[in-house]
Amino acid sequence: MSGAPQYLLAIYIEEHRRSPPIPPGRLAEMLERSPAAATEVCQRLAEAGLVSHDAYEGATLTESGRDRAARLHETYVTVSWFFRGVLDLDGYETEAMALAGLVSPTVTERLAAALPTDAEATESGVGESVGGTDTADSDRDAPDDR
Repeated sequence: MSGAPQYLLAIYIEEHRRSPPIPPGRLAEMLERSPAAATEVCQRLAEAGLVSHDAYEGATLTESGRDRAARLHETYVTVSWFFRGVLDLDGYETEAMALAGLVSPTVTERLAAALPTDAEATESGVGESVGGTDTADSDRDAPDDR
């Protein structure tokens, strides 16, 4: 779990928890990578214009980076809920984080349509779903701190 999409998603989630910049050590911890690896990816993201980066202070999403990360987050939330509610996976957040950058918008839409609504989930005992709920900024959508 070390690609650019995962870093963008991790920065996006962490920026909702604390004020940017997000230190490379925190990203490394979230993504189970070394601080040097986190710094290297942040430098590449900065070269691509997706973050502003200072080696000691950390990374902050640019407007372009925030737009891309928000789309990744929507995919992450949908895939996470699918893995949890439909497939009943234990590591649903980690799995969803790893796949968020690989799933197309079409697949995301179809997964979202396949999720049970709140009423269906209650009837089947599946649990909560994202049907009709805005989960974009919810802490429950963020991966566990590792």
